Amino acid sequence: MQLTSLDWGITLLFFILTLGVGLWVARSAGKSTTDFFLSGRNMPWWLMGISMVATTFSADTPNLVTDIVRTNGIAVNWVWWAFLLMGMLTVFVYARLWRKSGWLPI
Repeated sequence: MQLTSLDWGITLLFFILTLGVGLWVARSAGKSTTDFFLSGRNMPWWLMGISMVATTFSADTPNLVTDIVRTNGIAVNWVWWAFLLMGMLTVFVYARLWRKSGWLPI
């Protein structure tokens, strides 16, 4: 299967857009440590909590779930539901408390 010029064009457009967004936000992200890590403390607590939970759904999450099922069987997949409950706890309890504390996690 060969890539056509349309395929290459879409790929190039993706990289140009990604680079453009990176250069655009780099101006504000580099002003201080607080701006870089905490969005200048302008992010609402609920969005910060959702962002923290979203980071748990990264490339290693499917590997973890696969290992849980492979090691202990499909019946133990209920453990995955505990992650959902902890994620909601993070969004609605911990994010608000971390926001109030003013703590910078560095």
